Amino acid sequence: MAQLRQDYDRFAARDTAVIAVGPDSRQDFIKFWEKGHIPFIGLADPNHVVAKLYEQEVALLKFGRVPAQMIVDKEGMLRYVHYARSMSDIPENDAILKILDGLTQ
Repeated sequence: MAQLRQDYDRFAARDTAVIAVGPDSRQDFIKFWEKGHIPFIGLADPNHVVAKLYEQEVALLKFGRVPAQMIVDKEGMLRYVHYARSMSDIPENDAILKILDGLTQ
């Protein structure tokens, strides 16, 4: 989350909305977003509706969802998907920004 917050202006400059979806309750999301001054949208998904829609895995041995990053274009088409194996397998922002730049060329 901190990685996305750190480069939020770079995403916004590309007319890109950043949305973080998580399993926590709405109240927990609100507290976390306010405490962290997070500038992008947080979507509480405690019933895993969005996670199931995008086939995000839940790893019971890791106590939750497997991290995923996706790029959905303005027409609603999924243009990029990365399902991480762990928190250390999440692509760097520069890699995602490069993909975004390639989509607009």
